[in-house]
Amino acid sequence: MAATTVPAGSEKTFFGHPRGLATLFMTEMWERFSYYGMRALLVLYLVSGGADAATGSQGGGLAMTAATATAIYSVYVSMVYLMAMPGGWFGDRVWGARKTVAIAGFVIMAGHLSLALPGQAMFFVGLALVAAGSGLLKANISTMVGHLYDGPDDPRRDGGFTLFYIGINLGAFVAPFVVGTVGEKVNWHLGFALAAVGMGVGLVQFLLGTKHLSAKSNVVPNPLSPAERKTVLVKVAVVLVVAAVFYGVVVALGMYTLNWAIVPITLAGLIIPVAVLVRIKRDKDLSKTEQSKMTGYIWFFVAAAVFWMIYDQGGSTLSLFADGKTADTVFGFGFPATWYQSLNPLFVMALAPVFAWLWLWLARKNQEPNTIVKFAMGLVLVGASFFVFVVPMNMAGDGTKVSPMWLVSIYMIQTIGELCLSPVGLSVTTKMAPQKYASQMMGVWFLAVTAGDCTTGLLSLAGVDLNGTGIIAMEASLAVVAGLAVYMYRKKVQALMGGVH
Repeated sequence: MAATTVPAGSEKTFFGHPRGLATLFMTEMWERFSYYGMRALLVLYLVSGGADAATGSQGGGLAMTAATATAIYSVYVSMVYLMAMPGGWFGDRVWGARKTVAIAGFVIMAGHLSLALPGQAMFFVGLALVAAGSGLLKANISTMVGHLYDGPDDPRRDGGFTLFYIGINLGAFVAPFVVGTVGEKVNWHLGFALAAVGMGVGLVQFLLGTKHLSAKSNVVPNPLSPAERKTVLVKVAVVLVVAAVFYGVVVALGMYTLNWAIVPITLAGLIIPVAVLVRIKRDKDLSKTEQSKMTGYIWFFVAAAVFWMIYDQGGSTLSLFADGKTADTVFGFGFPATWYQSLNPLFVMALAPVFAWLWLWLARKNQEPNTIVKFAMGLVLVGASFFVFVVPMNMAGDGTKVSPMWLVSIYMIQTIGELCLSPVGLSVTTKMAPQKYASQMMGVWFLAVTAGDCTTGLLSLAGVDLNGTGIIAMEASLAVVAGLAVYMYRKKVQALMGGVH
């Protein structure tokens, strides 16, 4: 792809923004369409045909237990966010952002096509490809949006990212109605194939629209030297050989089970975030102020991990409850279980402008909550959503199908919590990042999602019934207690943050 760019003022704009934003908007919209469409089917497909599938649901799935399905789902989502760090590395040091996104699109499409083929082996190949491709794309496409503007002070920049964010939620909103319905009601593999078609459409329009992108997106900012490239290849080869030998021995001895693959990945998803934070925190190049900020940032990181541990169960625990224990009609109309996955992006699009206005209105009155208080609010709200969840779980204990409005309420409470915590988390990450790690800290923020989801996966693998009222109430209590702790120690955390508010 040529490193072309369009002269300023000579082309049409996209709602007053550079034309390249339309290309990236559509690419991200279709990628999210494929990702959330597949995600809406994932857990239901895994349990389909087994004892934990909803009565009357179609067969053809992998007949796994709810616990195993939840563990696989949690590990998969965590790997998507974990892969954002190597994805950013490839963009910075190997291919450049533009080429990395193009390759990511092909990898994601190949993953969905693999999921469209029957068989457990093809399923796990597809899952790995989608996770790797999503990580490559996620880390680089936002960088390309920034390339369209004249530095951080360009007045159009915030508005451009807002439009881009709408594209994300638009794709996520539509996907369950299309991919989810076809997969759940017609054929699982046809649904996965539709996800591949969605990514294919996004990839084609990306390749056709590259001429509108900034030339900077085609540049490798810090290319590997020949010596560094050789070192990386040797390290990767050693890891692959060791893994191949280890798993070859396990298979030869007849000991291999699915846990031999899931458990190491889950543990890595917990160990890597901790190792990254420790490495940065112990870096002697950091100033005393930067060290203090990193200590404060750990509070936010742990709080975010607790938040995502509960929030991301919207696609597993809540999805299984929707499938088996919730009425499938709303006001007399059919309402498939996959459609609940559209509620979060719908609420985000509806409520995000309200929250943006609310924070500005409170700021003018000098009453806007600071970052720490917003984090505490997000944790308390996500905990409250699971306390609400306990009620319909008890109601459904005797086989009663509960009203869909219970899940609607839970998803809405969680979305309000997300709007308190997620945008603020992105902002505070950039503000508190040490200068040496400025470009890496966004990947560190994503590792909070990895840690939270891997905790969920590890609980499932340990035999904890995440679909039971006891564990749901315990998770709710943990989030509320964490939120109250953050609030109670807000002055201490604020002191560690220096001048960041």
